[in-house]
Amino acid sequence: MTSRAHIAIRGVVQGVGFRPFIYRLAQDLGLTGWVMNTPQGVFVETEGEQEAIDRFILRVGAEKPPLASIQSLESSFLDPVGFSTFDIRESSSEGEIRALVLPDIASCPECVAEVFDPRNRRHRYPFTNCTNCGPRFTIIESLPYDRPNISMKIFSMCDKCRKEYDNPADRRFHAQPIACPQCGPQLALWDAQGAVRAGRDEALLEAVRILRNGGIIALKGLGGFQLLVDAGNADAVALLRRRKRREEKPFALMVPDAGVAAALCEVSPLEKRLLQSPESPIVLLRKRPEMDGALGGICSLNSPVAPRNPNLGIMLPYTPLHHLLMHEIGTPIVATSGNLSDEPICIDELQALDRLRGIADAFLVHNRPIVRHADDSIARVLLGRELVLRRARGYSPLPIRTEYDTPELLAVGAHLKSVVAVARGRDAFISQHLGDLDTPQSLDAFGAAVRDLQSMFAIRPAAVAADMHPDYHSTRLAHSIALPVLPVQHHAAHIASCMAENSINGAVLGVSWDGTGYGTDGTVWGGEFLRTNGEEFSRVATFRRFRLPGGDRAAREPRRSALGLLYELYGTSALARADLAPVRAFTQRETFTLITMLERGVNAPLTSSAGRLFDAVASLVGLRQISNFEGQAAMDLEFALAGENVADSYRCELFTAVGGERDPHAPQWIADWSGVIADILRDLRAGTPIRRISARFHNALVELIIDVARRNGDGRVVLSGGCFQNAYLTERTVQRLREEGFLPYWHQRVPPNDGGIALGQIYAATLRSRREPA
Repeated sequence: MTSRAHIAIRGVVQGVGFRPFIYRLAQDLGLTGWVMNTPQGVFVETEGEQEAIDRFILRVGAEKPPLASIQSLESSFLDPVGFSTFDIRESSSEGEIRALVLPDIASCPECVAEVFDPRNRRHRYPFTNCTNCGPRFTIIESLPYDRPNISMKIFSMCDKCRKEYDNPADRRFHAQPIACPQCGPQLALWDAQGAVRAGRDEALLEAVRILRNGGIIALKGLGGFQLLVDAGNADAVALLRRRKRREEKPFALMVPDAGVAAALCEVSPLEKRLLQSPESPIVLLRKRPEMDGALGGICSLNSPVAPRNPNLGIMLPYTPLHHLLMHEIGTPIVATSGNLSDEPICIDELQALDRLRGIADAFLVHNRPIVRHADDSIARVLLGRELVLRRARGYSPLPIRTEYDTPELLAVGAHLKSVVAVARGRDAFISQHLGDLDTPQSLDAFGAAVRDLQSMFAIRPAAVAADMHPDYHSTRLAHSIALPVLPVQHHAAHIASCMAENSINGAVLGVSWDGTGYGTDGTVWGGEFLRTNGEEFSRVATFRRFRLPGGDRAAREPRRSALGLLYELYGTSALARADLAPVRAFTQRETFTLITMLERGVNAPLTSSAGRLFDAVASLVGLRQISNFEGQAAMDLEFALAGENVADSYRCELFTAVGGERDPHAPQWIADWSGVIADILRDLRAGTPIRRISARFHNALVELIIDVARRNGDGRVVLSGGCFQNAYLTERTVQRLREEGFLPYWHQRVPPNDGGIALGQIYAATLRSRREPA
């Protein structure tokens, strides 16, 4: 019996070869009808025998293209109309936008092979792509994803490209960025003043010569500019640091292939898969300390690439341009964001010429416009799972599917590691990493992303979820929009973010540890244990508070956190002890000023921050007194473990909070670190190795989590906040929770740092709305 089925498919089904796949599947089963892209997704009508249509529907899910993701497939049967062929129809722009936008995808093996094949017409063409790879998010202007709606519309296809584009059997069938040397974008090399030095392939070869001679190249890549330098040239790397004003923060490396990555670092099968994945992020890998020879210098703890850091951030070439560049140079290069510190990366060559003047010696540019920037993503493998630390190229703006339907919402995130998000139904669409909101350029990028996401997904938010901190730029923007503002406490947002991506609801204990967050009592929180019943959050426990002399300056000077800790514990007498590293780090005059701040409580806010506790301990043991980038002192303390594997621990006592029943902001318990600090000082006097002190300190924090979990009684424990980027802390906590019979949850697809706050704001607002009467 002949039937006709109408099928609506939603998910990541545009720009991944879905329509050609449907066409070939229908041909194979002898079905007639059509397939079409629409703003709501992919619509299919098939006509033929009922059994063939049933098989068609089953095979769509089982055999879909590898980069496709089907979130719903709805079918209904209608009367036949007598189709004679199966066609791919022109895309429709009518109706509400529901389709998803795919991230930029690393070059597929077939395209890379063509680029290096002298017989292929795309030989050495740096903008080769097909349906399975290439730019998406960074070139799309509007949906549906078709040539007239992307920045490639300025290039008219030649006859050969048009033939490939129109052929359903071709790998480039409806590949929207399709191009070749005859009709597509081209390279040019500019000098530091913007004068053209070379074009096309000669531009690339000249850029390689500059790199080999120790020069710095600004490369216009997929989602913006990168700054490149020969990683093996220590003087060139040091020069880039000086010009970029990036003193010690590690640089990422691009290496020619996975073999070179394995020569530099220890690479597990999971890490290799992540390196070679379509997302192609920067992957944090452990250096091989035993390396000798030229490459071994990069692995040295004294290397300017990643000084005093046992890890390297490694990525593989992910565009044809990068493949060609790495093939020519043959050795690792630094590939870092094309910006000054704290600014978003440049996306336009004239903008780059202005903002990167004085940094780059030459500019390798092209004439394919970038619509929106996308930094390289950063990920690592932790506990056998992928953990995204910076979500951008390759990941954004794919949605996180949440547990509950959400009204249309906008979430503006936090101040550091800013991202924004929009939500509709069960989907939360998260922007690319935007950076810290400290510069006019970053604020412009932030505002553009807020407008961009709403427009791209045709979302008209009914409200804006924002952090409670009144001075965050993101919060101020939320209040400038003519919509209701839903305030979400910072640490509750961290926990809600982890709950959302793990698809859990109901009662959990959340451990939310970071550097700073505005508390409901107006003080600086950061070492919080929060319980949720699935609707609202309450404060179960927190760290004993201490003062931060100088306020925000303490985040950059661990010695200030240490003095605040010592003052809370011992009073002013401790600030005269010359045997203590943080005391020696100040002059007598500076110390007098700091004592005055602490005694009077002027510019010395109280904090419960776990991040500042890490900083204080790093200062006390002499690892770092001034940080050159966020989290550096805590990283030093983690790296000081140096493979130390001990179970012994300091003891962090829990005490019942005074007045907790009367004060709605007060926790039930206070975690008192005083015994930990006293033991650390005792170990320092005894000459205990720093690695042993660091291990005991980390273990004390893990056992504190176990103690609170036991007292709280909930079986599920959620770990979130920037402190849980610490691999040792996270791995040992998960291990100990499991040993004690708890179910631990941690981040995977969304960063544990403030890059996950926007998602948490959406989920927390959703949980809150479920308890409120309609």
